[in-house]
Amino acid sequence: MATQCPRLSPTPVLSYCDSGASGNKSDHHQNTNSALHISQRWMPQCSGRLLALHANAGAQKKVGRLERTAATDPAGFMTLIFQVEILDSKTKEQLCFLDKVEPHSSVGDIKSLFHKSYPKWYPARQSLRLDPKGKALRDDDVLQNLPVGTSAILYFRDLGPQLGWTMVFLVEYIGPLLIYLLFYIRVPYIYNHKYTFTSSSHQVVNLACACHSFHYIKRLFETIFVHRFSNGTMPLRAILKNCAYYWGFAAWLAYYINHPLYTPPSYGETQVNYALIIFVLCEAGNFSIHWSLNSLKCEGTKCRRFPNPSKNPFTWLFFFVSCPNYTYEVGAWVGLSIMTQCVPVALFTFVGFIQMSIWAKGKHKTYNREFKDYPNLRMSILPFIL
Repeated sequence: MATQCPRLSPTPVLSYCDSGASGNKSDHHQNTNSALHISQRWMPQCSGRLLALHANAGAQKKVGRLERTAATDPAGFMTLIFQVEILDSKTKEQLCFLDKVEPHSSVGDIKSLFHKSYPKWYPARQSLRLDPKGKALRDDDVLQNLPVGTSAILYFRDLGPQLGWTMVFLVEYIGPLLIYLLFYIRVPYIYNHKYTFTSSSHQVVNLACACHSFHYIKRLFETIFVHRFSNGTMPLRAILKNCAYYWGFAAWLAYYINHPLYTPPSYGETQVNYALIIFVLCEAGNFSIHWSLNSLKCEGTKCRRFPNPSKNPFTWLFFFVSCPNYTYEVGAWVGLSIMTQCVPVALFTFVGFIQMSIWAKGKHKTYNREFKDYPNLRMSILPFIL
């Protein structure tokens, strides 16, 4: 059953004015036979007279049609009213009807009104779109700017339970940290019982555990104290998929690195030491980029300027790539792959590189679209290559 949703008020004004304040009656009567010019946007205050509604029969008929979606404000000007019908994207059943909506109302405002009628569907859980299979509208999209008439139809889709970004990252990162440590201390039922709670004789195993733990502790620290998140959320089902990825890979690579039969790298300490240098430098660079991005002066999550290099040498990679944080992230995992000489670590690095390349390309494209003076030399993630 359709629900009559709460109204948005007050209704903004749409002025019907003649072209000049000094026009005479003859000019006025000549204009009444012309078409009425209607705009869905705010019109400036007109100093002219209100158009007479007693024009010829054709004009009266047109005005009669307009009165169904227009009203008069206290100053005597005509006001434009939107009607929004919300349908279920699957069944096409009417869920809600908004009979008076301001033209400058955002999709977020409509979601808030819809939430009042259906408390279980809070705004973050809603997806509104113009077509059942179309792209979801952004919360900051304005009703009067959408390709709809005064009677708009929006399609609703339930995104399912949601979690905030901070909680998402905490859940994703705590898992790998703890899972790896379970393999490192060799808890029962992982390896042969005679190896339970024993330690490896290879120093690289201890170093790899320290590096892996440091990486995720740094991520947790950045999540709590450095990163600036939007008010957006992630569906619970997507979180489960992400956790399966992070937690599964952590268990896989930890199993082999901490295995009693693990073989050290081919070139011994030299290989381990060089790999450690790569890892440390890239972790420092990654943190520096995150700190630099946090320092940008933004309004919410939207920045009016793009990031640039600073006095910090690690930020100089901004000269060449749009997302050096991803470049350093991949570099750190390359260092760990070389250090352990373990196939699961290398595979995790490769898969992560593919995903971060997709994110970096999207961010790079956004920078180029929003900033006309964006440097042409910059690539997405790899200098001069990608």
